[in-house]
Amino acid sequence: MVKALLLNQEDKKTIAQLTEISIDDLPQGEVLVDVACSSINYKDGLAVTGKAPVVTQFPMVPGIDCAGTVIESTDERYQAGDKVILTGWGVGEGHWGGMAEKARFKADWLVPMPANCDETKAMQIGTAGLTAMLCVQALVDGGVKPESGPVLVTGASGGVGSVAVTLLAKLGYEVVASSGRVEENSELLKALGASSVLDRSELDRDARPLERQLWAGLVDTVGNKVLATALSQMKYDSVAAICGLAGGFALPTTVMPFILRGVRLQGIDSVYCPFAKRQAAWERILEILPESFFAHACNAISLEQVEEYANKIIRGQVTGRVLVKL
Repeated sequence: MVKALLLNQEDKKTIAQLTEISIDDLPQGEVLVDVACSSINYKDGLAVTGKAPVVTQFPMVPGIDCAGTVIESTDERYQAGDKVILTGWGVGEGHWGGMAEKARFKADWLVPMPANCDETKAMQIGTAGLTAMLCVQALVDGGVKPESGPVLVTGASGGVGSVAVTLLAKLGYEVVASSGRVEENSELLKALGASSVLDRSELDRDARPLERQLWAGLVDTVGNKVLATALSQMKYDSVAAICGLAGGFALPTTVMPFILRGVRLQGIDSVYCPFAKRQAAWERILEILPESFFAHACNAISLEQVEEYANKIIRGQVTGRVLVKL
C-alpha cells in the first residue's frame, strides 16, 4: 500500500482525500516509478478544487507532473534505478498522476533525468518551467532579440511567469513583469531579473484596437483582457507566446495588431510536446536557470498540504513554484 491523494466526486462536488492505495490498483503502463516529488500547478488547483472539469474520470490521483526512480519497466528504454521526469500527457486528468508514492506510466511519456538535475530540482522547474522555456524559445525562434526591446511577462508572480522572467533576464532581455500582487511580489520579481513591475490593472481593461507600441515580445499566462491589451501594445514584427488562461479563455481583441503590425501569436502547449523538443527544452532550461531562482522562487510542501495550496493557487495567492515532497 502507498500513500496518495485521491479525488472522488459526490453530488458533482470534488472531494480530495489523503488515503492509501494498492500498487495493484495503479493504471496500466510499462514503467513503475517510485515518486520522490510532484508540484502544484494551476491545472492541479483546478483538479483538486473541482473549479473546472479537468478531471475526466474518477477516482483520480492528481498531479500533472512528477519525478522519481524507475522500480520496474517492460520497456527497454528504461531500467530499474533510472531517474525520470513526467510532465503532461493528460496525467492527473485521465490517468493517475504524481501525487502518490508510486505511479505507473507509459514509457513514451517519460524523459530521462538530465545529468545536472535531480528530482527536487526537476519539480522546482516542473510543467510550469517547461512551459516557460517553450515560450521563451518561441520568442527566440521568432527573431526577438534583447536589442529588439522590452519583453512583457503577464502573471509574472505565478509558476510559469516567474520562470519566464528569470530565463529572459538571464538571456539579456529587458523584462517587464506584470502582476496582480505588485506590492507583495515586486521585490521578488526584481530579484529574479525584472527591470520593472507593472500592476495587472493597467492591462486588465478594455483595450483600443491599437495602442502605443511597447513590447517586442510577450509571454502571456493570463488571457482575456490582459492579453488583448498587451496585443494592442505590441511592436511591429513582434511575437506573443501564449500559454495560460488564469484570467479567462476569452480574447476580446481585433485583427488590427496582426494585419497592421505583423504581430505573431504563438500558442504554446507543453502537454503533448514531442519527446525531442521536450528533452531539448529540459536541457536548455537547466543551462540557463541560475541557482538563485531555486532559492528565491521555490517552496516545498507535503502531500497533506496539497488541498490547501490548490485553493490558494486558484485564488492567485501562490508565488513562484511549489514543490510537493512525497
